[in-house]
Amino acid sequence: MTTERIPWLACDPASRRVLELAHKVAETSTTLLITGESGTGKDQLARLVHELSPRRDAPYLKIDCASLPQELVESELFGHERGAFTGAVERKLGRMEMADGGTLVLDEVAALTASIQSKLLRVLEERNFERLGGTETLHIEARLVALTNADLAKAVAAGRFREDLYFRLNVLTIVVPPLRERPADILPLAEQLLARLGPVHGRPDAAFSDVARELLAAYRWPGNVRELKNVIERALVFAKESLLKPEDFPESVRAAEAGTPVGTTRLRSLEEVQREVIEATLEATRYKISKAAEILGISRKTLLDKRKKYGLN
Repeated sequence: MTTERIPWLACDPASRRVLELAHKVAETSTTLLITGESGTGKDQLARLVHELSPRRDAPYLKIDCASLPQELVESELFGHERGAFTGAVERKLGRMEMADGGTLVLDEVAALTASIQSKLLRVLEERNFERLGGTETLHIEARLVALTNADLAKAVAAGRFREDLYFRLNVLTIVVPPLRERPADILPLAEQLLARLGPVHGRPDAAFSDVARELLAAYRWPGNVRELKNVIERALVFAKESLLKPEDFPESVRAAEAGTPVGTTRLRSLEEVQREVIEATLEATRYKISKAAEILGISRKTLLDKRKKYGLN
């Protein structure tokens, strides 16, 4: 999903349990770990926890630990002093300092290098840090929220993630279930997305036909809410009228006939699904790389690499 705000829907019992946890966790200041598959809405949940908390009027800042070069991640987190490294011509405040009293979200925390993991561990233990190249010890007042679609326990076992840091992050954990495990959310989410995206694409009166609704409800959504958004946006771009019909959706969605038992449709590889989602997003944005990357939730460079890999010219 993108960084655009989407209220957290809780129509399905699984989502209601997540919402209940969010309300409980919001009242604390403890470090929070939010896990779940890519595209499930972890960042939206983190924002919701912030807005439910006493910190709601303080800054809410986020850093993508996977898309930024690791040398920049360290500077973004801790800040730096003038002359700390080549190109550091002036002091820069880091997100830990700027998020004073608010919430700092570390997206894809599993991507951090061993060196940054060590420094982050110290922050969690002592609540102190220094800017790069600096000697002044600063105190962090922000709440830390870590997001990941990786299995951190397996990353620890494989030696890719510090065990002590994992335990520090894993004090309070919310697992966001994939969309296929909260089926009662699919159609309400689809309607919500359509109401928001329709006016953007010049179709403020757009609606789903009954058969289209059945198809959306029957599909398994391996790309979760992000894929649902992409499919709806693609349909809005290519539909000949405001009533969205089955033919306006990708073949993968059309194959999920209403009432078909799960698992009877052809299973596809992750690469097939990824290629189709990327292609649909590029088409929907008229190949505007920055916009497509934002919608997909990946960096511009990653999108360019995948576009080349899949031959999407």
